[in-house]
Amino acid sequence: MELPAVPGLPQLLLLMLVALQLSAGNCPCSDAALCLPIRHRPDFEVFIFDVGQKTWKSYDWSQITTVAVFGKYDPELMCYAHSKGARVVLKGDVSLKDIIDPTFRASWIAQKVNLAKIQYMDGINIDIEQEVNCSSPEYEALTALVRETTERFHREIVGSQVTFDVAWSPKNIDKRCYNYTGIAGACDFLFVMSYDEQSQIWSECIAAANAPYNQTLAGYIDYIKMGISPKKLIMGIPWYGYDYICLNISEDDVCTIAKVPFRGAPCSDAAGRQVPYKLIMKQVNSSVSGSQWDEDQQAPYYNYKDPAGRFHQVW
Repeated sequence: MELPAVPGLPQLLLLMLVALQLSAGNCPCSDAALCLPIRHRPDFEVFIFDVGQKTWKSYDWSQITTVAVFGKYDPELMCYAHSKGARVVLKGDVSLKDIIDPTFRASWIAQKVNLAKIQYMDGINIDIEQEVNCSSPEYEALTALVRETTERFHREIVGSQVTFDVAWSPKNIDKRCYNYTGIAGACDFLFVMSYDEQSQIWSECIAAANAPYNQTLAGYIDYIKMGISPKKLIMGIPWYGYDYICLNISEDDVCTIAKVPFRGAPCSDAAGRQVPYKLIMKQVNSSVSGSQWDEDQQAPYYNYKDPAGRFHQVW
């Protein structure tokens, strides 16, 4: 929300006038000032994805700087986050085939900006994980979408933030050939999804870590080598693991999994199921193996047997 330029009128008074306007409108907060966009730019980002169910009430708000709303919009969350100086941003996803059309792009961006204004939000996290061919029109259109979204949000909501989610590595993971340097330059941050790193298994079809340590670090090094500043990269950390049914488990704990292809790869983590950290911590102590450590992947895992007598491996 841009403040009008009124000669001689102090900025504080302008903010008070805006607050009065908000209180007369639909601001859901007890204090109308909490419906104003967050302007502060922290030196260090702690970015949270909220999926609903009031889990935000258990967050450590002394650390959080941005909340991306991936569940149902909760005005109470917005008010509370703003009271703690944290931004609350929309989720943005759209068909890449549609955004080739500049008119469609402009319309989509306008809708998102208007929604952010109506809900007193502070920007958008663009989460597009679709396949893109390097020589396709979608390649250029995606970069244009990010650039135009950032320009529009920054212009219409002062202090707003636009981020874009990228895979753990820039090496065309899941057939996503994106203009990573162009996108990084066009938005405020790249959120690096350092998880689901077994989405394409090209070697043996075996269970492995959700985010192997060295592989994860290699992804960041590759982004930086492309010329993207480390200050533009937010590290995404998984609060979940994968539970795989073992077709066979060797004496040295190698768990062979079913072949479930994904985007050209013969095997993938789709052979397993995602399990939340909370469940893992409850189950590990009663597992047949207890917590184990894989030196190569620098990651913990454990084995358990289900009621049908099948062995599972959880990473």
